[in-house]
Amino acid sequence: MRDPSDEPAQLLALEEFLAPCKALVSFNGKAFDAPLLNTRYLVHGWRTPLLDIGHIDLLHLARRLWRNRLPSRTLGNLEVQILGSERTEEDVPGWAIPSMYFDYLRSGDPSPLKSVFYHNAMDVVSLAALFQNLATLLASPSEADIKHGVDLIALARLYEDLGEVDLAVQLYLQGLDYEDHIESTIDPEYRLPASVLLDAIARLARLHKRQENYSEAVLLWAKAAQYQHIPAYIELAKYYEHHNKNNEEALRWALAAWEIINSNGYPSFDRNYWLADIEPRINRLRHKLERSSSA
Repeated sequence: MRDPSDEPAQLLALEEFLAPCKALVSFNGKAFDAPLLNTRYLVHGWRTPLLDIGHIDLLHLARRLWRNRLPSRTLGNLEVQILGSERTEEDVPGWAIPSMYFDYLRSGDPSPLKSVFYHNAMDVVSLAALFQNLATLLASPSEADIKHGVDLIALARLYEDLGEVDLAVQLYLQGLDYEDHIESTIDPEYRLPASVLLDAIARLARLHKRQENYSEAVLLWAKAAQYQHIPAYIELAKYYEHHNKNNEEALRWALAAWEIINSNGYPSFDRNYWLADIEPRINRLRHKLERSSSA
């Protein structure tokens, strides 16, 4: 605004601009821009036009897809890391814009605001590019050219939460091909960190378990057990006790877990947590084996 007194005209112009729109795309707009605008309409006694259109906030989707790979999910960082573009030196950081505007109101000199106009224009261009990038990715995720295994796992989790189980399974399997081990031919930059790998294995195994596809689930639990992942040991003990009816094998897995959590250096809190499950399980399995041997 040239002057704060222009606000009613600015709000009216925005309302006219939004009239034909069916949806609003923003980056952090649900938490910042939309509430701010709603408040300004309310101050003037007007009904806000933002109530009549949908709102897609790409920040939330960006966090879901890239939080395990990118420490910063700001629009500026996504421009570099995802879109492969960088702004010129003409840009100004967003946090500096309010003070620059107030300086303009005091001095009347608009020339420093040139950088602000550039910043806002690039925000809009980047938002459109990011929206297109995400739309293309989500339209055909299994066919997308995704280099990072972490990104594939994030997509799998997204589609799992959306109830697209078959697609989630496919993406989990693609992501698990990025396992980080010495023999891997995949660039280390693109491999899965152990925490992401084990979470993906657990999620995929759980999907197979729900579908009673235990042959695949057991293979995944055994894979996780190679990393001494205690939940996998417990799942294997459960499987062999309740489904395979092999109490000896169930006891073997339970005892293996017990040995790991009682080893030197194992966190005491985690030890106490897992012992509450494992020790009763070991006692029950031993009792079953004693009864079957004496029968």
